[in-house]
Amino acid sequence: MAAAAPGKCFLVTGPPGVGKTTLIMRVLDNLKNAYPNLKLQGFYTREIREGTERVGFEVVTLDGRKALLASNKISSRESLRWPTVGRYRVDVASFESLALPELQVKEDTDLFIIDEVGKMELYSSFFFPAVLRVLDSNIPLLATVPVPKNGRDIPGVARLKNHPGATIITLNTSNRDAMKEHVYISLIDLLQKN
Repeated sequence: MAAAAPGKCFLVTGPPGVGKTTLIMRVLDNLKNAYPNLKLQGFYTREIREGTERVGFEVVTLDGRKALLASNKISSRESLRWPTVGRYRVDVASFESLALPELQVKEDTDLFIIDEVGKMELYSSFFFPAVLRVLDSNIPLLATVPVPKNGRDIPGVARLKNHPGATIITLNTSNRDAMKEHVYISLIDLLQKN
């Protein structure tokens, strides 16, 4: 397989709460409205809230199917064996059941969206190899990655950021609206060339 050409992989990063998922969702909505026949694959991650309290995360496919990613409310015998990130237990099997099929490379796919390639998702031993297959497919990819903690990236995230096909977009509160437009225009240009 050929490696992703330069500019075919957009990695959006920034601190928690800066708007990475919001950027992905707005770009996705704009693409769907402008190009309703685009073949999109992937998922995004959304908070699960009870009132004002965040109690977990779910993964949602681009066609609306949902599965649990992590929770701090589940306490079953099985969940005690789940890996933890902070105060959340990660349901790897639930995540894999929904996310991995979305990362199957198909010839007619125009764009992959992966929100996010982070610590919770990387507990799946099958997830990162699937992300690399997407990257190596030469199909455009829009993904989010966390900022380094204590100056160090998660190894999988570092590998993605160092990939020759990757363009890193760092969001902050002052540039996020401009970056949404930049990412959207860059993807349109890229999709029109394919």
